[in-house]
Amino acid sequence: MTPFERPPIGMNLGRTAKLVAQAFDAALVEAGGTLPVWLTLLSVKSSELANQRELAGMIGIQGATLTHHLNAMEAQGLLTRRRDPVNRRVHLVELTEAGEALFERLRQAALAFDKRLRTGLPDERLAEFAQVLAALRDNVVS
Repeated sequence: MTPFERPPIGMNLGRTAKLVAQAFDAALVEAGGTLPVWLTLLSVKSSELANQRELAGMIGIQGATLTHHLNAMEAQGLLTRRRDPVNRRVHLVELTEAGEALFERLRQAALAFDKRLRTGLPDERLAEFAQVLAALRDNVVS
């Protein structure tokens, strides 16, 4: 016997989110990356000459954590950092050719994963699902 009439939404959502996140991580690893690398490449690619503070905000991590990821990615030849000529305290981040190539592989993996998630779900249900997720977010922050 369960203490609930039906499973709590948060519990169901949390379990599902964890399962989906693990599957997405596995898809990125299979393509040669990780979620932090993908988010960093995506953020750099989405903004021209992004600085480290802006990147950390886009990814949703602390500056020190981002620095750790950037150091590793720079050592792998995926990106370069240079000082902003206008403000020497700021580092600008750009992708290298190897970074561009990895970005494309991970982008293809992300698109394939998204297609897999959408399998059997018509656009109307996906639109309704997006509305439900928005309502849940609103209920949490209200």
